[in-house]
Amino acid sequence: MPRTTFTDRINGRVSRTEAKALDQRLSPIQEQRLTDWVLVQESLGQNPTHSQIRAFAGRILAARHDALPLGKRWMEGFLRRNPILKTKKQFRIDSARVNGATSDIIKAWFRKLEIPAIKIIKAENHWNMDEVGVMEGQGLNGLVVGSAERRFI
Repeated sequence: MPRTTFTDRINGRVSRTEAKALDQRLSPIQEQRLTDWVLVQESLGQNPTHSQIRAFAGRILAARHDALPLGKRWMEGFLRRNPILKTKKQFRIDSARVNGATSDIIKAWFRKLEIPAIKIIKAENHWNMDEVGVMEGQGLNGLVVGSAERRFI
């Protein structure tokens, strides 16, 4: 660290991060509350997406009568200022799907592969469309924000 930085701090000058905190649209306390909300949502299994967090932050600003939209890179700055959060891939698994996977049900499903109409389908035309639970038009699977300590959601 440069010597001038030490002398500036000794003389009472604040760090650049602390000085820029006054220029932020949301105060550090509001950002901390937003971070806490994201972590609570993760513990409930309802991780918010980037657009949901932006919308929530916009509602906080609207409550303060601040009608200006957030900047293009606000989300990047929010994640940088709150390293406990990170963007990660979400995999949704229906509880009925997990609880319903008994050996009898799985054996019955494999018997269906022996049906002649299924057997004539060429191997290159087989597709597993539900590999990660993506359903067309839903848009809920994808990138979400959660705790940096866990890799997947």
